[in-house]
Amino acid sequence: MNEYSTTLELRIDWSEIDSLGHINNLAIMRYVQTARVNYLERLGLMASRTEVALDPVMASTSCQFKKQLFYPGNVVVHSRISHMKTTSFHMEHAVFNDAGEVVAEASDVLVMFDFRRNVKQPIPALFREKIKELEGDAVTCGPLARP
Repeated sequence: MNEYSTTLELRIDWSEIDSLGHINNLAIMRYVQTARVNYLERLGLMASRTEVALDPVMASTSCQFKKQLFYPGNVVVHSRISHMKTTSFHMEHAVFNDAGEVVAEASDVLVMFDFRRNVKQPIPALFREKIKELEGDAVTCGPLARP
């Protein structure tokens, strides 16, 4: 998965099975959430919240479920930031089963938010630099591309 900058492996839990015998779609979204937080922690964004009351907040999320996922097993979530604007960035995630098959693809738009002033905030230069270090030339700046 060369096009994704981060990888997170998670164990599928028995409690995530739904009445149809496969892993519930909400559990898959939790895997994506865990990967998102892991990525933001890697950037240092989660630690900044207590110091400056600046945090990324979810503006939108979507997921396309491609294949059923079953217990027991593991999932691997690959994540990246593909676009940055002034106050927001776009994350993409691919969720794989043990056989290496894509079971879901998700995307998020997060907005930097100043909780003291209750307004959007430009992405700080330090975090832009960290994102560019992690993503290299794969991240674009400017308006989000529409599919």
